[in-house]
Amino acid sequence: MISVYGSSGRLAASLIFTFVSVFVLCEYVIYYPVILRCSWPHIETVNSHLPLRALFLSDTHLLGAIKGHWLDKLRREWQMERAFQTSLWLLNPEIVFILGDVFDEGKWSSSQTPTSDMASKRHQESGRKKRKKRRDSGMMLARRLQDWEDDVRRFKRIFRHPSDTELVVLIGNHDIGFHNEMTKQKLERFEKVFNVTSARILTIKGVNFLLVNSVALHGDHCPICQRVEKELHKLSHALNCSIQSEQHYDQCKNTESFASTAPVLLQHYPLYRVSDAMCTGIDAAPLDERYQLFQERYDVISKNASKKLLWWFKPRLILSGHTHHGCEVLHENLYPEISIPSFSWRNRNNPSFILGTFSRSDIRLSKCFLPEERTVLALYCSSCLIIALITLSHIKMFRRSLHLPNSLLVKHKTL
Repeated sequence: MISVYGSSGRLAASLIFTFVSVFVLCEYVIYYPVILRCSWPHIETVNSHLPLRALFLSDTHLLGAIKGHWLDKLRREWQMERAFQTSLWLLNPEIVFILGDVFDEGKWSSSQTPTSDMASKRHQESGRKKRKKRRDSGMMLARRLQDWEDDVRRFKRIFRHPSDTELVVLIGNHDIGFHNEMTKQKLERFEKVFNVTSARILTIKGVNFLLVNSVALHGDHCPICQRVEKELHKLSHALNCSIQSEQHYDQCKNTESFASTAPVLLQHYPLYRVSDAMCTGIDAAPLDERYQLFQERYDVISKNASKKLLWWFKPRLILSGHTHHGCEVLHENLYPEISIPSFSWRNRNNPSFILGTFSRSDIRLSKCFLPEERTVLALYCSSCLIIALITLSHIKMFRRSLHLPNSLLVKHKTL
């Protein structure tokens, strides 16, 4: 009997050790061999100028308080945190770009407090119902303020990075709302937290990155849209002066100077395309979605806005997100665009990101896939099944070992 109990204890310890090992494998270790398969594309060094190494990802969609279940938030955010931190440690990029839709509910959460005009108007209201409405509205504003601050805190924890790695975040429709939901307050709040603007050229190692708030490219002359379009036109003029070396001409006086190379255009929305029908690859949209027609200003920016960007900047590469699927398109047979899939398991079974090596004259890209969610779930399910089978078989053996001395004791009594 003592040997039976001793073997049971050893078995229990072995099963616990096995489960802990599987947990560590699925939640930590699995990211290392998968991401180790990725490597930076090679570019020859010219005049001892080292190329720039940039990592691009999109559509993290950190869940908020309205739609986000705590278990879903925990699972998806842990996956993104481990994937991002492991990628930084193994690949050591110089700069990371997140192409919008950082949050899932940024368009709903609010950091706004009631203005004096609103307070004055509410002061004129009377009656118990009006007072209750005012109290509920104040509570809602306070709750939304807390939601926004919590979202930002979680983002900074998940995407923490060393001081020698720069993180640049672009604006997406889920961060400030679609065009009809976009407000000056939401835009300024996002720009303040992430130190971004709606139109900007960032130059690193002689490579120009054009950062655009594509939500504002609606073309309906809204105040925000007008301001962004005006700034883009100004940047286009300055960049063309820099590329064509026309600073001595009158029209190029007092313009900002940039590196004399065509820019890499980064934005959340893709440029206009009819659908994803031409997209291929294991991360392309499913067949039942691939042939659905895109809606301008909702799925992609408009034809007119796309033509303006291509005409003004003549980018050597466009990188976008929004669709959650991978796609490669060649606009006007000149301008390549790559749509980057979502970085989160919530939107894809096989998330990925892009590694880019850039020089003044060359660009090389490679795609890096993360562990698939179904692989992790399969490891958990198979491990639990094996542990359950071993446990059941041991219980049967234990019962037999108890039944044997009992049967012998009964025989002894009958004698």
